Amino acid sequence: MNTTPQGERVHIAVFGRRNVGKSSLVNALTGQAVSIVSEVKGTTTDPVRKAMELLPLGPVLFIDTPGLDDDGDLGDLRVQRTYDVLNQTDIAIIVLDNTDTAILDVLTRIREKNIPAVVVVNKIDCDRPDSEKLAQLATAFKAPIHAVSATTGEGIEALKLALAHIIPDNENVRLVGDLLAPCDTVVLVTPIDAAAPKGRLILPQQQVLRDILDTHATALVTQPAELRRTLAKLTTSPRMVITDSQAFAEVAAVLPPDVPLTSFSILFARYKGDLDTLADGANAVVTLQDGDRILVAEGCTHHRQTDDIGTVKIPRALQQKTGKTFTFDHVSGMRYPQDLSQYALIVHCGACMLNRRETRYRIAQAQTANVPITNYGVLLAHLQGILPRCLNALKGDR
Repeated sequence: MNTTPQGERVHIAVFGRRNVGKSSLVNALTGQAVSIVSEVKGTTTDPVRKAMELLPLGPVLFIDTPGLDDDGDLGDLRVQRTYDVLNQTDIAIIVLDNTDTAILDVLTRIREKNIPAVVVVNKIDCDRPDSEKLAQLATAFKAPIHAVSATTGEGIEALKLALAHIIPDNENVRLVGDLLAPCDTVVLVTPIDAAAPKGRLILPQQQVLRDILDTHATALVTQPAELRRTLAKLTTSPRMVITDSQAFAEVAAVLPPDVPLTSFSILFARYKGDLDTLADGANAVVTLQDGDRILVAEGCTHHRQTDDIGTVKIPRALQQKTGKTFTFDHVSGMRYPQDLSQYALIVHCGACMLNRRETRYRIAQAQTANVPITNYGVLLAHLQGILPRCLNALKGDR
């Protein structure tokens, strides 16, 4: 329960042809038999993920992928899944054996997405390249070259150290800490209802709470019904009130207008996505027409309650506010449509289970298709008429 969430881990993906030793390399890097290893080509048919700590980089997620040279109809699907992994990759490892230099296509795609990459020449226990060969590879790939043996472990520690010193571009991004100063007071409004997990807070609430504590600010956690009494006990106004988006109306009715108000989901829109784009998406609700198709997307799969936010509350709120009838499609987890052109609006969850690169990729997809996109918290604030107030709460970064 206390492990680093997958969405907060640095995603390190391994690419290469079949039988170059990608799975063996992942096993060697993690020190575990994560992936099945076989002499049979195409043993890895789906991306395989393994979380671990890679010091001094910290918590990472290794992703082993199917071979880029897989063939046939199923092979084509596997190759596409491999390329899909690039949308969530923070660091790429391209694996070669000593005879393989013909996978420049994946390197081109990696560079187009500005993903840091290293090239690994595997199986040096069978065929050790000389310094001239390694220099040729470095010139061809314009990337650091590491010669290793996943079988004997030679070169693995040096590769780990090299990976650990590649810092992704989101290293210093904060959820809320950059808006706070030590000793500030922040009130978190966290409804405990049928949708709340038994015995714990939901992940966005946990992460915001931790970021507040990391700033040496003070967090007060309460429920909507107790908010008025909680505020009355304070001798000074809180620096900010952060609420579950579904309690916006109740919280806004109690909170003095001069106290900054936002939501966990809006903080995640700022942290992982593009808040301006998501706000524009919410404002585009006024352009919706009867019969429009709307995509509701979630980054994780979960057991849905009777009054589930994605399948029930969001559709109901949209239709009640606009007085129009829409058709809703729902997707969850890694299942995200390639063709978004049929939709008039995309409403995404807060993306707490997705990493920043995947979240921004999904936003970019919507922009390319010219489809407005927003997220749960931003949309609900708009429908309550308090989105400008919630956005103003995020101004004045310290």
